[in-house]
This record gives sequence, structure tokens and C-alpha cells, in this order.
Amino acid sequence: MIKQPINLGNSKIKMDYNKMERFIFQILKKNLNSNLHYHGLHHTKEVIENALIIASKENICNEDLLLLKLAALLHDIGFIEIYDGHEEAGCKMAKEILQDYSIDNESIEKICGMIMATKIPQNPKTQLEKIIADADLLYLGTENFNKIGLTLFNELLETKKLKYETEWNKIQVSFLKNHHYHTDYCKNNYSQKKAENLEGVLAWLKENT
Repeated sequence: MIKQPINLGNSKIKMDYNKMERFIFQILKKNLNSNLHYHGLHHTKEVIENALIIASKENICNEDLLLLKLAALLHDIGFIEIYDGHEEAGCKMAKEILQDYSIDNESIEKICGMIMATKIPQNPKTQLEKIIADADLLYLGTENFNKIGLTLFNELLETKKLKYETEWNKIQVSFLKNHHYHTDYCKNNYSQKKAENLEGVLAWLKENT
């Protein structure tokens, strides 16, 4: 995990992010269902790290960087309550938690906007929303596509969202074709590998159907 210092300057947000991170990690570790092979605590940690990497390339800093980290930290907390519609549940939970940390309403709304930007199909509007949307699905354009995708396949099997590998790979083809990165950094650095990953899935389907 990247521990990137945040200079808040004259920010109206006064909080200990690291303390809150430890608190949320404990909640996720204790309460997330064990069948969330993809959407587990490890995914939250990966999204935080991905968001920081993208943010550094997109020149995000200071208070905006803190808001982004908070959104990444909380973006999947709704899975504690519900699978489908976890983004809306997560926003409600995030508001309650953030208010306890005396985060102002305007900042809370920005964070909730980022959480909702991870909802499929993604439709981010602000730069911060675009960054977290890309951070959430960065693996689509990486060498870890098959490895991470397998964890999602197993999760969908256990939650009875699908039954067969062929069905899964057809979903992957549709998803990859319709997905696009939103930040310039991800467009320039992950689109080509994502296209290669799509070709790999298409080749699997050709051999197995």
C-alpha cells in the first residue's frame, strides 16, 4: 500500500486519515462475507493504491486527494448490507461514518458522488469520479486480468449470479467491449492491454463453444 503524504494546507477537513483507514479495514475484515472473492478487503486496498497512482498522473493533490482516498476506502462498504445496490447502501453508510469524523456536507456529497461513479455502467462526471471509476476496474487492462477475473467468476458462482464458465466469458466479452477508461493516463497506458485481454477471451470462446 502506498502511504502518500497529504498536505491539506488550509483545508476545512481536519482528520486523521490513517486512523480512519484502520477503522474501516477492521469493519470490512470482520463483516464482509467470505464468498466475496473479488470484492473483499484486498480489492478495497487495491483501489486505494490504484487511485493514488492515477491521481499522481492526473495532478490531483491536497484536499481533493484526501476526498479521493476516502471514497476509495468506502466505495464497497455497502457490501456489508447488500450485494445488488451496494453503492447506494455504501453512500448511506459513508455519510454516517463521515459525519462522525466531522466531515462537512459538501465534501460528503463529493465522496458519495465518487462511490456512485463505480456503479456499472459507469458514468463519472467530475475528474475525481473518473479517477475512482478507472481505479476500480484498472485490472481490465493489466497482466492480472485473468487472475483477478477468476476471483470475480468464483464470487459470481458462489452468489449464484451465474453457473458456467462459458456464460462468464460471454459476459466478459460484452463488458470489455462496452467499457472504456475515463482518465487520459488510463486511456494511454491500459487500453492496449485491455484490447489484448478481450482477444484472449474471444479466443477461449472460439475454442470452447
